[in-house]
Amino acid sequence: MPSQPAIDQPDAPRAGEELPAEALFAYLHTHLPDLEAPLSIAQFPGGFSNLTYLLRAGEREMVLRRPPFGANIRGGHDMAREFRILSGLRPAYPKVPRPLLYCDDLAVLGAPFYVMERVAGVILRAPLPAGLALAPEQLHATCLALIDTFAELHAIDYAAAGLSEIGKPAGYTARQVAGWANRYAAARTDDIPALEQAAAWLAAHLPAEIAPALIHNDFKYDNVVLDPHDLSRIVAVLDWEMATLGDPLTDLGTTLAYWMEPGDPAVLRTFGISALPGNLDRRAWVARYAAQSGRDISDVLFYFVYGLFKNAVIIQQIYARYRQGKTQDARFAGLDVMVRAYGDLAARAIALGRIDSLFS
Repeated sequence: MPSQPAIDQPDAPRAGEELPAEALFAYLHTHLPDLEAPLSIAQFPGGFSNLTYLLRAGEREMVLRRPPFGANIRGGHDMAREFRILSGLRPAYPKVPRPLLYCDDLAVLGAPFYVMERVAGVILRAPLPAGLALAPEQLHATCLALIDTFAELHAIDYAAAGLSEIGKPAGYTARQVAGWANRYAAARTDDIPALEQAAAWLAAHLPAEIAPALIHNDFKYDNVVLDPHDLSRIVAVLDWEMATLGDPLTDLGTTLAYWMEPGDPAVLRTFGISALPGNLDRRAWVARYAAQSGRDISDVLFYFVYGLFKNAVIIQQIYARYRQGKTQDARFAGLDVMVRAYGDLAARAIALGRIDSLFS
């Protein structure tokens, strides 16, 4: 049983990412008049995209999400869309935090943001939270819960949730492959032949279209909240900023691209805890998902390579922004090593024709 320190805790905001407490409280108090001063602000660790803060006002705790400083808020990081998705999902799917308010007044924080309830619990990041030790048996049970929640998510009736307009599922996979190739070309800083080859291989091996689903696009351990009294129970799924409608197996590929095995490149294993004893390997992960979802996973190699390439491009975009001086976050300085490692993993998967045990 985890002790209290295992509950996900924030730190002081990173330098350059502080929020103006007085202006924020004044705005919040207008819409939530029961809030008590003063407002304290802390920042949750991890993540390379939208920033997440814990707000405390008296006994009340809330979570604020805003785009990263220096990001192009017109071209991405759509807070209104993320708030809308949560608002639609909440009545139909209880494993999302309750959204409270959305603000597009740039005078408050300099960027749009939204506020939602805090779902307190355990989040499994690398390294594991202080005070938390997971036996292989416990981690195995948690892993199964993660996979089952993923299959459950793909079964959500998005039309009933009023979310039929958040994406264009027809032609989704082909459009994604071309789009990520174009984004890589635009963000390219170094010569990485393995990624160029992966892009060409994906374009030549597009699978047939399948029925669309609501897809999360960033589903992994550190985006779910676990019940601190039962780590095999997931109480919330977080970070819906990239959710859309499309091929659910692209979502599977993205998740598998974060799911590192013990023999995979060490720099990629830092993304999470999937290489720890008790977790399923990628082949068993896919088998469990297929059993829970009833989906045909015969094209899983394509989707795995897609996920590797997509994740590489996302990291490359962040690294390019760092190289251009648009962010000073020191965490980004070594991201080029991760990009190359993803390229190596994609090359191995294509050459060996499998998704697991690529370096054994």
